[in-house]
Amino acid sequence: MKLFYTDIFVLPLPDGHRFPMEKYSRLRAALLDSGLFAETDFHLPAAASDEALARAHDLEYIRRVCRGQLSESEQKAIGFPWSAAMVERSRRSAGATLAACRAALDDGAAANLAGGTHHAFRNRGEGFCVFNDAAVAARAMQAEGRARRVLIIDCDVHQGNGTASILAGDDSIFTFSMHGAHNFPFTKEISDLDIELPDACTDQAYLLRLADGLDLAFDLSRPDLVIYLAGADPYHDDRFGRLSLSFDGLAERDRRVFEHCRQHQVAVAVAMAGGYARRIEDTVQIHCATIKQAFRLFP
Repeated sequence: MKLFYTDIFVLPLPDGHRFPMEKYSRLRAALLDSGLFAETDFHLPAAASDEALARAHDLEYIRRVCRGQLSESEQKAIGFPWSAAMVERSRRSAGATLAACRAALDDGAAANLAGGTHHAFRNRGEGFCVFNDAAVAARAMQAEGRARRVLIIDCDVHQGNGTASILAGDDSIFTFSMHGAHNFPFTKEISDLDIELPDACTDQAYLLRLADGLDLAFDLSRPDLVIYLAGADPYHDDRFGRLSLSFDGLAERDRRVFEHCRQHQVAVAVAMAGGYARRIEDTVQIHCATIKQAFRLFP
C-alpha cells in the first residue's frame, strides 16, 4: 500500500497558532514504527500542476495564491498567513491525493497522510484549506481516463462545503458529506448527499446513519473510484468536533467504508482531513488506525 507524505514541507506559523502541523510527522513515524510498512512504502508526491489545479479552481485564484497576492481578509479566512512554504505545501498536498488516486486504481487502496482540504472553493480558501485536493484529484483521474465516475465520502466532522460548491451540477462526481449540523461551516452548501448529525452524537447513532448513507451513495454514484476523507475530528475529545465518537466507533466507521469499497470492487484513496484532539497522540492514533484498517482490507 503506497502512502504519500508532505510533512517535510512545514509552514512557518505564528506562535500560538492552533493548526496542528505536528500530527503529520508523528503519523508517518507511528506507521513506520508499527512494523506494517517499510520505508519504501512512503513516497514524496510531486506538486499539483496549474493545469491540474485549474480543473477545480479559477486560474486567476491559483495565480494570486502562487504570487502572494491574497488580501489580508483572504488570508484570515484561510487561517494562516501567505508564504512560499504555504504555496508549496498546498500544491504538494493536492499532488499527494492525486498520486494516491493513481496508486489506488493500480493497487486497490492508497493514502495521502495529509489532505482533505474540503473547505477550499473554486475561487477562495477557508478553514485551513487553500486548494481542494479531492476535487482536483477526482477531475484529474477523469482527465487521464482512469476513472469515469468518482464518489467522495467525506466523514470529517465539518461539511465539505468547498467540495460541494466546486462539483455542484457535475453528475460524474458524487459528493457525500456526513457532518455535525451545528458546526463550521455555519452556512452549508448542498452536497449530493448530506447527513447532518446532532451535537454529542455517539457511536451507535453515527454508525446507523453511516450505513444508510453508504448504501445510498454507492447505489446512486456507481463509482470507479472512492476518495475517502477520514477525519479524526468526530472524536469525543476533539476541540472543534462537538460529536462524541470513541476510538472504537471511528475504527468501525473506517471498516464500514472500506468494506463497502471492497464489496463493490472499487479502489479507494484516503485523505486524513481534520483532527484537533486535546491530546495530539489521540489524533495520531485515530489516523494511524485508519491506515492500518485500509492495509488489512487492501494489503
